Amino acid sequence: MKLTPEQRVELHEFNNLTKSLSFNMYDVCYTKTKEERQAYIEYIDEQYNSDRLTQILMAVSDIIGAHVLNVAKQDYVPQGASVTVLVSEGPVVEVPTESFEESPGPLPDNVVLQLDKSHITVHTYPEYHPNEGISTFRADIDVSTCGEISPLKALNYLIHSFDTDIMTIDYRVRGFTRDINGHKLFIDHEISSIQNYIPDEVIDAYHMIDVNVYQEHIFHTKCKLKNFDLNNYLFGYTKDKLSKEEQAEITDRLKTEMDEIFYGRNISS
Repeated sequence: MKLTPEQRVELHEFNNLTKSLSFNMYDVCYTKTKEERQAYIEYIDEQYNSDRLTQILMAVSDIIGAHVLNVAKQDYVPQGASVTVLVSEGPVVEVPTESFEESPGPLPDNVVLQLDKSHITVHTYPEYHPNEGISTFRADIDVSTCGEISPLKALNYLIHSFDTDIMTIDYRVRGFTRDINGHKLFIDHEISSIQNYIPDEVIDAYHMIDVNVYQEHIFHTKCKLKNFDLNNYLFGYTKDKLSKEEQAEITDRLKTEMDEIFYGRNISS
């Protein structure tokens, strides 16, 4: 059922249609020694501490038109951080037509639309492999809204807020609302792929795979960076400090790690 923007805002008193975006990103690094691993963890904890993560989530709340009610943030020992933002209904203004189109969102800009009680959370997980010399940083961001604008409009900003080798993105619409005639609506906007909310320059930089269940309003996209430059994965030095054999071995380890995360399974050497 295709609806116009005008029809979308003519709802019957309530809206329990929940739109949830889960953005999961990975950054991979080669850290050969204990000292390198510790330095990498310290770098990540500084780069993505709870204060920085709070700034990111506050920008997301602006993009989806939320009013922040409460912020809870925590840095953990030995590493990691979490932030939870509780948001509430924002003021109702004229709804821009592009809010309903499958297109990338701002970086960021203010988009103020109606939003019921919702939440935005982020958790980070820095870790390292004890034997392979691989350190991996993972961040999970969840944006759940009951407003007219999809949280997918915040995806472009989130992608540009993190240095990502691999991304897995999930989007699901649950519940229902009603139009003014009492007809149930189980989704209030057109969507064929999460990729339509990602700008072309990002799509060009990544291998992307979609796994969608359209009849259940479940969408999944995973992305892996196309270009590989070993210098981007060494911490504290460049590849000219390594022999050709070392470069090849480290490259193989890193690419295997990235492939296993991307495909979600262990790959035999």
